[in-house]
Amino acid sequence: MTATTATFSIWRGDRQGGKLVEYQTEIAEGMVVLDAVRRIQADQANDLAVRWNCKAGKCGSCAAEINGKPRLMCMTRLSDVPTNRPILVEPMRTFPLIRDLVTDVSWNFEKKRTVRKFTPRKPDAPDGTWRMAQIDVDRVQEFRKCIECFLCQNVCHVLRDHQLFDEYIGPRLLTHSAALEMHPLDSDHRLSDLRFTQGIGYCNITKCCTKVCPEEIKITDNAIIPLKERLVDRYFDPVAWLFGAGR
Repeated sequence: MTATTATFSIWRGDRQGGKLVEYQTEIAEGMVVLDAVRRIQADQANDLAVRWNCKAGKCGSCAAEINGKPRLMCMTRLSDVPTNRPILVEPMRTFPLIRDLVTDVSWNFEKKRTVRKFTPRKPDAPDGTWRMAQIDVDRVQEFRKCIECFLCQNVCHVLRDHQLFDEYIGPRLLTHSAALEMHPLDSDHRLSDLRFTQGIGYCNITKCCTKVCPEEIKITDNAIIPLKERLVDRYFDPVAWLFGAGR
């Protein structure tokens, strides 16, 4: 296996300020960006703060921005990144910086508490069980693939550029709401919250969230747009207003 040398320009600093620092390290075939960052941490910068866990694209911990694109470091192969110039590795820009490549994503978990929890309807069979159509099960199963890397939250312009953290829950939590709202056994209603307190109207379906999802969840098409359609049916359908459903 032939090894070569690559240069990495890594953000170093905290909330008070920082700068990009260049490191040269040996890379080899099959390595991912996280491998190189960990090697730099071990050999040259023992105090480099970086969050990771599974190294298999399933924990979402190593989310960062590589050459300006939000990605998981463990899923970004060096063979797919130009190595003839410094490889830029930065923390996610939307969330408060803790140190180096580590950001504070706790806002997402706090906001998740505002989403109404799963509330199952009463069993509809004599034996105390439920009956569900497979198509309904399959529809929400896609959303369960989310690993909460929060890359979708990071690229959402409502949060990244306008910082409407108090008014909008973002694509990850809209997907979470969709998983509950579309669940065949759930009996609660979340459309009022989505419209009035969780800011679904701010989403203008640019699909930037879908593009960065490492699990390839169709966030916009399968979660956000159907929620918007349900909301329109309830609040803006004249027939619904006639029978009081939109009030």
